[in-house]
Amino acid sequence: MDTIFIKNLHVRAILGVLEWERETPQEVRITVALETNTRLAALSERVEDSVDYAALAREIRTHVERAQRLTVEALAEDIAQICLSKPRVAHVTVRVEKPNAVAEADSVGVEIRRP
Repeated sequence: MDTIFIKNLHVRAILGVLEWERETPQEVRITVALETNTRLAALSERVEDSVDYAALAREIRTHVERAQRLTVEALAEDIAQICLSKPRVAHVTVRVEKPNAVAEADSVGVEIRRP
């Protein structure tokens, strides 16, 4: 199995349970690793034979900007389901990070893997 990834997609979104998080969009970083077979795309050089990561990044960004989830866990699950809806994706690993959630940390978040 091969991996196609989108690393550190930056999106501003409403995400969290604190009052200020419900009012002010904050930076959210998203990384996805899509397990797929890229052999056909390598031979044909056609994006249709792979996963269109540019289109997927736009779809993820749009969802994150609109979702207004309370938890990173819920948002990560949403993103995993979006990725798994693509016909060539067998498994996905999704990482959702909030860089400004804890002052003493570079970021906090969750990473999930779904078949």
